[in-house]
Amino acid sequence: MVKPASRVAVVGSGWAGCGAAVELARAGCKVTVFEAARSLGGRARGVMLRDVMLDNGQHIMLGAYNETLRLLRHVGIEPKQALLNLPLQMRYAPGSGGMDFVAPRLPAPLHLLVALLRAKGLVREDKMSLARFSSTARWMGWRLDTDCSVSELLDRFDQTERLVKLMWRPLCLAALNTAPERASAQVFLNVLKDSLGAGRAASDMLLPKRDLGSLFPKAAAAYVERHGGLVHLGAKVERITPLARSWRIEASGSALGGEPGGAYDAVVLATAPHATGALLADLELDTVSAQLAAFSYEPITTCYLQYSAGTTLALPFYALIDDGARGHWGQFVFDRGQLDAAQMGLLAVVISASGEAAALGREALELAIAGQLAGVFGRPELATPEWSELITEKRATFACTPALARPANASGLPGLVLAGDYTAGDYPATLESAVRSGILAAKAVLRDARG
Repeated sequence: MVKPASRVAVVGSGWAGCGAAVELARAGCKVTVFEAARSLGGRARGVMLRDVMLDNGQHIMLGAYNETLRLLRHVGIEPKQALLNLPLQMRYAPGSGGMDFVAPRLPAPLHLLVALLRAKGLVREDKMSLARFSSTARWMGWRLDTDCSVSELLDRFDQTERLVKLMWRPLCLAALNTAPERASAQVFLNVLKDSLGAGRAASDMLLPKRDLGSLFPKAAAAYVERHGGLVHLGAKVERITPLARSWRIEASGSALGGEPGGAYDAVVLATAPHATGALLADLELDTVSAQLAAFSYEPITTCYLQYSAGTTLALPFYALIDDGARGHWGQFVFDRGQLDAAQMGLLAVVISASGEAAALGREALELAIAGQLAGVFGRPELATPEWSELITEKRATFACTPALARPANASGLPGLVLAGDYTAGDYPATLESAVRSGILAAKAVLRDARG
């Protein structure tokens, strides 16, 4: 059993911090969450735009996100109600020069074979190329002796130019938020193994029907409070200091009522990598600090466009061919009205690794995206939305480059653990990797408490 007096501070209320807080509260720890912002969720949160609660970035989850789905259920969120479940697909608007690939709900790997045979927009060479990739990756156990870029991997597997353009590039951008020329092939294979290479349900695409804040972070905070914990919003942790057998938290913010934070038996540091590096600066953790300093970051931009309530797409989402030379920056478009009836006529366009696109400026990029939608769908009215809003998360994820050294959950100091989508693991910076990291951090704290 955990010691009754185990007091744990969780710094940061992103999905990693919330995952850690729930696991610790479930085990009987007295958890206090410190969040510098006024809202929960970190880099995957709800935001209010034009009196509509949306997300700071549109997300796609996978059926392979086992730990995320488990914790959702644990805090009272039923995935079948909160998420729209779709079979694996890569579908482009008819006549746009794309493809139509949909995996039927058949046992694996039959579902992929049937999807490949039925796929439209791919010639025989493309289909053979995709089949060869899948069979070779399985034979290799989805492992590389030496990591390389995704582009190098695709060249090695003789993937056709069209298949790279319509399948592998958009999948790589969506999963790793890093261009294939710079992205880690091994991490990409890890994602494919747990989706394409696993059971049929693992490859399902899950679209949130509610904003990301209420999908998990708010329910997690309520769970912590029901179990005797505290959640402080607007409370920025300025310093963490080791004591004899505990840690002192120094925090600022009106939410604390003047209290500096106090002493805790353990601390889960679940802030973004750059913020974590700043808090570790005085603790002489040279290896961890060097790993964090070596990170570079990639932005994600989401453009929301509101049309009349009767405006809808034939499918909940489509892939888009991005081509900056033509002013086509969007990579996926989502019909929010098919996720939430209160958002009829609202479309969300996502641009991963969006540095070049965001450099255009807000107004120019919004106009370009609206023009892209009008052209791709052959619907001139999409060029003139009633309003549009652009959100760019500048440090949405770390750049997931080959052989990147990522820090472990263990900091090297007793009672201090790290949590975040950037810590060592098989996945890139996704909601699932954040939740997995939070769970591992909580388990490390609990092992120390039992010792």
